[in-house]
Amino acid sequence: MVVPVGETKNAPRSRWLPGRTAGARTPPTRTAEPNSRRVYILPTRAGLAYASVLLAMLLGALNYQNNLALFITFVMISAALVSMHHCWFHLLKLRVTARDGMAVFRGQTACFPLLIEEIAGRSRSGICVCDGACCDLAARGQAQVQVSRHASRRGYLELGQIQLESRYPFGLFRSWTSLPLVATVLVYPTPAAQAPAPGRTDASEQHGGGELGAGAEDYIGPRSYRPGDSPKRVDWKALARERGLVVKQFGGKRAVRVLIDWRQMQAADPEVRLSLLTRQVLDAHERGLSYGLWLPGLEIEQDRGEGHKHRCLKALAEYHGND
Repeated sequence: MVVPVGETKNAPRSRWLPGRTAGARTPPTRTAEPNSRRVYILPTRAGLAYASVLLAMLLGALNYQNNLALFITFVMISAALVSMHHCWFHLLKLRVTARDGMAVFRGQTACFPLLIEEIAGRSRSGICVCDGACCDLAARGQAQVQVSRHASRRGYLELGQIQLESRYPFGLFRSWTSLPLVATVLVYPTPAAQAPAPGRTDASEQHGGGELGAGAEDYIGPRSYRPGDSPKRVDWKALARERGLVVKQFGGKRAVRVLIDWRQMQAADPEVRLSLLTRQVLDAHERGLSYGLWLPGLEIEQDRGEGHKHRCLKALAEYHGND
């Protein structure tokens, strides 16, 4: 045997067969199609029971030399072989597209939308995803299913590989294939049950003095309930969360602005600090305050609204710095 210079007899097979190993692993993509070489098939429990019945029928027919029983046995074997072919072919000519899911808090369940399309021009039934979601597809049709993942850590949660499977047409065989897909869900820190009030910056300090304007729409902050206060100004959501009976205060030029500050948190664990800051962001947004966020290396200007809330929560989810 002639060994090339610089090679040994025990060289890895990938050096001798580069063409066969080049496509062994498919890189993750947003859209993927099952490959015929990556579709696997095995009999189910029903298939094994069916095979044992066929074996008993075959032995009995041979023992008693019953031609009709032999004919029925071979017909049933043929039906099983045809169903095996259809079960394997059922996963081919499909296109699966993964999409990013909506942001969730740590500890919740993240959902990734998957779009499954039929591109061969024939209807499919019983196409199932790894976590049990199934769908039926018309010819050239499409269907959307959800794949769930547990969000155990904050940051970005990746979808990873999904598994398509089918037991079409009789449930005697199970075919499956794995598809590496790219999709992410942003996981916010777990909000603490309670958090200290954030530091306040009165707007009157920036725009001059002023008294509370009766009927003004700027929210100042909560205060304890006093007999005679209007029920319209009671913070019923805070009461439902067992935070006591408080009243919303509104004013003019002295509307309060708050700064949610990393430096004001006394917890040593960064994750606990992030949980407290998350609770402050949610409370400030719920009360309609104008608030900003300060993190080591990042400062978000004061603002309001849904977009501002998600911008602050995203900064908390992506935080990887030090004190």
